[in-house]
Amino acid sequence: MIGAGRVGAVLGAALQQAGHRVVAASGVSARSSERAADLLDGIDLTDPFDVAGRADLLLVAVPDDALEPLITGLSEARAVPAGTLVAHTSGRYGADVLTPLTRIGALPLALHPVMTFTGTRVDLARLAGCCFGVTAPEPLRPVAEALVVEMGSEPQWVEEDKRALYHAALANGANHLVTLVAQSGALLAKAGVENPSRLLGPLLGAALDNALRSGDLALTGPVARGDAATVAVHIQQIAAVSPEAAAAYVAMARLTADRALVAGLLTPDAASSLLAVLGHRHPFEP
Repeated sequence: MIGAGRVGAVLGAALQQAGHRVVAASGVSARSSERAADLLDGIDLTDPFDVAGRADLLLVAVPDDALEPLITGLSEARAVPAGTLVAHTSGRYGADVLTPLTRIGALPLALHPVMTFTGTRVDLARLAGCCFGVTAPEPLRPVAEALVVEMGSEPQWVEEDKRALYHAALANGANHLVTLVAQSGALLAKAGVENPSRLLGPLLGAALDNALRSGDLALTGPVARGDAATVAVHIQQIAAVSPEAAAAYVAMARLTADRALVAGLLTPDAASSLLAVLGHRHPFEP
């Protein structure tokens, strides 16, 4: 395993639980050493180029921007023996990023866990029932999917040319959800609420569940109802304490209005005054 970070160490531990044996791992930080001690039976961390030639399956769990240079370096050094399964965990890339290693006989797999990681044993339980975005040459598809199933997860096939869009969709949902929740909590705190999480937890939990079940039909609130005056007050009040948050509110409200119209929740008549408010150029917008 190259990369004993939050993802790599956990996946290594999951494969160990499935009966595989981690024979070598690399990592550079103190936290990587701690994870190896906790999750990987205390295996010593070594150089990535040493790791690359010591196993039948090489798991590469490094940041997206570091993946291509690493693969190029491993290829130029011919560090990966022919016949080695090489699986990376990047969401952005499919199997093609491993082409330099494929040319020297490696067998490429892209296995992206659709989960956020803490780098602790908590993540092992979360892997059960989560999905992996899987991309590989067709002959290797059964191998890729079997590895995912062994970790207790569900493989989801993603075509090579759709990989970046797949990853963008996940990042748009998960990353921006965190931003929206944290931003809402900060605004509630400015409104004098002592424990924003107490209010947001039940509300957002129900909203997420409803959205996953019903999509746009789960929309509620002033935008979906066409309450233009309420939306105008929201924008004014948020802008007074956080122009950045107000800009985000307007952008999301515009998208929400569009989707509500298409879904038939917002009639054209009800939308006219709302869209006038949202279409106005606000002072905080660039």
